[in-house]
Parts: sequence; C-alpha cells; structure tokens
Amino acid sequence: MAEIRAFVCGHPVAHSRSPLIHGHWLKELGIDGSYERIDIEPSDIRAFIAGLPVSGFAGGNVTIPHKEAAFETVSRRDGEAEAVGAVNTLWIENGKVCGGNTDAIGFAANLDDRAPGWRQRDRALVLGAGGAARAVVHAILSAGYMRVDITNRTPARAQELADLFGAKVRAHGNEAVDTLLPAADLVVNTTSLGMDGDVSLPADVAALPDHALVTDIVYVPLETPFLRAASARGLKTVDGLGMLLHQAVPGFERWFGKRPAVTQQLRDLVIADLDAH
Repeated sequence: MAEIRAFVCGHPVAHSRSPLIHGHWLKELGIDGSYERIDIEPSDIRAFIAGLPVSGFAGGNVTIPHKEAAFETVSRRDGEAEAVGAVNTLWIENGKVCGGNTDAIGFAANLDDRAPGWRQRDRALVLGAGGAARAVVHAILSAGYMRVDITNRTPARAQELADLFGAKVRAHGNEAVDTLLPAADLVVNTTSLGMDGDVSLPADVAALPDHALVTDIVYVPLETPFLRAASARGLKTVDGLGMLLHQAVPGFERWFGKRPAVTQQLRDLVIADLDAH
C-alpha cells in the first residue's frame, strides 16, 4: 500500500508542533505515512484546498490565518465546524474536500484528562472573545454548563459571540471581571495575556472561590503567570498543551485509520521541544 500523506498548512507554519505529534504517532503505530508543514500565502489557500482531491494527500490540518477561509471553501462541513465557524481539519470523501473542527473536542478532552469532574459544574467565565473563545464556549455548553460569561476589552466583540449561542451566554466588558469571579466554577483564559514573557494577568485569582478550576489555552509558556498565580492560591489548574494534543487525535484517525493515544510520553516529547526552542 502506498504511503499515506497528510499536512499542516498555515502562514507562518514553521513553529507548528503538529509534525512532531503526528510523526510520533506514525512511528508508535507502525504506519507507513508522512505529515509535513506547508506554508501557504492567504491569497493561495482557496486554490490549494480546491486541488486537494488530486494532490495525493489524504487530508491535513489548517492553522492561522486560514481557518475561516477553509470554512468557506470546503464542500461539506461537520457539526463542530458549523458551531465554531472555522475549519482546522480537512479530509477527502468521494472526491470532495470536507472540513471539521476539533478545537472544542480538544479543549474538553484535555479537561476530561487532567481535571475529571469539570463537567459537573454550572458557571464558567471565558476571558477574551477571539476565534478560540468560540470553540471554548461551544465545548463548555456541550458539557452542560448553565451559564457562560464572556468578558472582552471590546464588549461588542463579546456580544457578537454571545449572540451565536443564546440565552445561557452573556457578554461583558473587562470591567465586569472582578464581579464575575466569585461565582465562577471554571475560568478559561483565551486572551494572549501571559504569552512570550508577558507577565500581566487577565484576572485577579484572589476573588475566585476555592473550588474554581483555572485553565489557559496558551501552552508557551506551559505555566502562564495566570496559572502560576492560581496554583499558588491552591486552585486546580490545567495548562493548554493537552488541548493541542487532543485536538490532533480525530484528524490522525481519519487520515491514517487508527486512533492514537495522548500519553505522558507524547506530552514530554512536546515539552522537550518547547524547552529547546
């Protein structure tokens, strides 16, 4: 049987950890396959996707800034992609390019893995209203939460997001964070605060209840200043690396035909690579 080929496309894409993750699984499962990075200019992404059925690729991942363009270009979308409004996984079916989104699945699976019991809660506070926040809110509502509050520097952006999900989701400006913290069972930081040496905190963890679970979707650094502050206060925290690992599982299974496992060995491999860079 011929080698099965898959890819990740973005612009830039050199920093992507996806080849490391999929390469590890290919080796572990003994599959004759490859997974490569492809840097594609935004002006070329639609033509690239349209040409996939004759490209020799089984499919691939789509990362920033192409997720919305991929959503608009594919012939068919799954329910997750429709709910999140973006496509991060492509595959071919009957000669047509199909698109899915695994970000919400990855977010939920990470919490299932590292904070079992997170689904038995009622109220969540999501900091930030960018593209990633939409997947996070979808995952939280799918887990059965009764209320999700979204705060954002631009309240209108938070309102746009809330409008997509209905009555359980409410929008606020950042000034509302302090009043929302005491009632939050789960807090998710989807802002870029805490990335790349930034030490500012998106919220004051002192105001959170003792049972609160705090998670960040950033994984560089692995322990953001926000998670460190929450941890120092004795709160349960979950880093963002697991979301990256778990969101890769459905695509791999679709292209290569076997379901891979997210293990401590894989986590250590990616952490070592992050530390090296």
